[in-house]
Amino acid sequence: MSSAKVTGVALARRRNRRGHEPVGSEVNDAMPSLSVLDLVPVRHGQNSAQAVSAALDLVERADLLGYRRYWFAEHHNMPSVASTTPPVLIAAAAARTSRIRVGSGGVMLPNHSPLIVAEQFAALEALAPGRIDLGIGRAPGSDPVITQLLNRSGTTSDVSRFPDHVTDIMALTSPDGATVRFTSGTEYQVKATPAASGTPQVWLLGSSDYSAQLAASFGLPYVFANHFSGEGLTHALGVYRDQFVPNESGEGPRTFVTANVVAAPTAEEAEERALPQLRMMARLRTNRPMVPLETIEQAKAEPFDAMAESIMASTRQKWFVGTGAEVQGQLAAFAAQHGVDEIMISPVAGAYEGEGSEGRVQTLELIAAPAAVAA
Repeated sequence: MSSAKVTGVALARRRNRRGHEPVGSEVNDAMPSLSVLDLVPVRHGQNSAQAVSAALDLVERADLLGYRRYWFAEHHNMPSVASTTPPVLIAAAAARTSRIRVGSGGVMLPNHSPLIVAEQFAALEALAPGRIDLGIGRAPGSDPVITQLLNRSGTTSDVSRFPDHVTDIMALTSPDGATVRFTSGTEYQVKATPAASGTPQVWLLGSSDYSAQLAASFGLPYVFANHFSGEGLTHALGVYRDQFVPNESGEGPRTFVTANVVAAPTAEEAEERALPQLRMMARLRTNRPMVPLETIEQAKAEPFDAMAESIMASTRQKWFVGTGAEVQGQLAAFAAQHGVDEIMISPVAGAYEGEGSEGRVQTLELIAAPAAVAA
């Protein structure tokens, strides 16, 4: 029995053998299965309540359209992002859907106690049995000031102990729970929920060799955060597959990638709808003040300098933008190139003045037909 250290005691891990979806499926040469990653964007003139309501409408639509899973990211103190608390959003999404898997993309583990994460996701699994994904990331998802505030308001995990904390969560969410052993030799039983009948599917997220190697060593599914940078994708997937060691479940390697996507009835409209989010990425990478997401009209009215425009052009090359048919073809080729049968799209379509979430909805609708999966 392996062990991990938790605040001066040892936590014995008992791997769960139930509740996981199959891992290691064949790659489809045609359109891959599609999932959704949502940062819950907040547009200029929109409040948080409206942004969250729009996201929940979108997850309902994704459920009906046949998308495989819908994940919420964790980011803090960003004027354009309302996905600060994935477990809360997941609970709301689970209540609004019946088939689609819902989860985190991801919970940023350095911000949280492993026991709290385990308890939250055990409760979510009880609310929506067999439909909960626990995607875990190592980055804080915030700036240094917010990281310090999170540290003051609760127990913030040591980043260097990330592997131990992943192990702890898997043990705590299993039906058998985990055993805390004190230095005196006495034991104490700990469970994230009193009588679990299944566990959330744990995924490791990342955009580096480190996360790929860790997922491989734990025998866990792995997601490459291609939507964030797109650098090192081929190498990271190769590391994961080459170094993968099956865990007690016996499941093989499984991985998919994320992608920023905009689909519209015309290529011209798609390019326009991509503009607000491209400008937001340029702001982020040039240390400009962050603002709510611009409307398309605002984005077109105020040109950036040459450096920001260059960043936008470089970023755009890694996105999937066009008509529904064009984006379907791009995604199919991308999936085949990297040997995956699933792509998680981040629908980054912006809005014209007076619109709601029409751009994000039509992105899902225009590429949805090949995405249907068995319920």
